Amino acid sequence: MMRFPRRDDERGAAVVEFALILPILIVLILGLIEFGRIFNVQISITNAAREAARTMAIENDPALARADAINAAPSVNPALAAGNITITPADCDAGQTVTVTIAYDVTLLSGYFVPIIGLEGRGVMRCGG
Repeated sequence: MMRFPRRDDERGAAVVEFALILPILIVLILGLIEFGRIFNVQISITNAAREAARTMAIENDPALARADAINAAPSVNPALAAGNITITPADCDAGQTVTVTIAYDVTLLSGYFVPIIGLEGRGVMRCGG
């Protein structure tokens, strides 16, 4: 059996390689976490906009629709505010469509990429009358 001689001058090579790769791995992991959080918030505000449009189409009450939108997105932190929600038209006549738009700014956890990303969720439904 042939043995290769051990070279003592290569002992720290693995540590150096790991030190070079570690920042790249950390950036990748932070990017995945931020993407997942942004995707979750986008889904939540879109669902909240659909729920508000549904409430507006059935009840024709903008205040109730805004409250339903806020209650439909409990995982969004900071919570949705009534000022984030736009309902057009304000009065829902039978056969007309109502559009609920929620504008929300997401603050990133790491702050390394972009500090704030603006998201928009939209729900459209025909008024039932």
